[in-house]
Amino acid sequence: MSGRQVGESGRVRITDEEVRLLQELVHDHCGLSTGVNDGFFLERRLGPRLRELGLKCFLDYYHLLRFDPGGDEELDEFVERITTHETYFFREQFQLDGFCNQVLPSLVDRLSARRSLAFWSAGCSTGEEAYTIAMLVREQPQLDDWNVRVIGTDLSRKVLGQARAGVYGPSSFRTTRADLRRRYFEEVPDGTRVCGAIRRLCSFRQLNLIRAAQYGSVGPVDAIFCRNVLMYLSGSARNQIIESFYDRLAPGGYLLLGHSESLLSTATRFEHVHLEKDLVYRRPLV
Repeated sequence: MSGRQVGESGRVRITDEEVRLLQELVHDHCGLSTGVNDGFFLERRLGPRLRELGLKCFLDYYHLLRFDPGGDEELDEFVERITTHETYFFREQFQLDGFCNQVLPSLVDRLSARRSLAFWSAGCSTGEEAYTIAMLVREQPQLDDWNVRVIGTDLSRKVLGQARAGVYGPSSFRTTRADLRRRYFEEVPDGTRVCGAIRRLCSFRQLNLIRAAQYGSVGPVDAIFCRNVLMYLSGSARNQIIESFYDRLAPGGYLLLGHSESLLSTATRFEHVHLEKDLVYRRPLV
């Protein structure tokens, strides 16, 4: 049993050894590193879960995760409780401008004979990014008769349920232009829903980014958006995912990362592409 169990406040306490065990376990599961080395953070986020399960200490919780037949399902619950799903429509507009004005035209020019495009929102959370991509594509009149698909993936089943429903509250629209909101959304009793034409372009599925074998369900894609995801993962997990992204992209395809994420100091097969206001990464054509 753990050396520390329940403090005077009633909160289940965690030892340094329990922190280490949980940190190793969650890293092996999904590559996550941020936050899981902070004992107070784990106590606050996971303490209520231990009480729900009737467990006395974090070592018991580790044993459940590691050895119980339902451990894999509980690992998903573990990750759900220690991660924050913060996103909104048209996030990081400067990068979206670069996508519309430079990345998308280069793809359209090269793929005009094929007349199809596929995009992947990796770590899509509640779906706003995937729907944003679909709306940006539909804003391009020359693509009206193109076959377009947008795939959103996330580790969390909970957020994917909201993504599929496509219904959102006010915080998701903090940077959405009024004309786009009128064109692509409709008011419903429980919020604001993405219109059917945009929802039909998008599909959502659960995927663990460090399990490259799962990438086949996505299919080949022409651009990957993975923004503000890799920053929460360990260096080894990031490198593994970047290489797997490269293999999933079609030749000439693009990788777009978050503004605080960069491959400049990382050895990869990607080539750097300097846009007017951003830096993106491309799989070479040959």
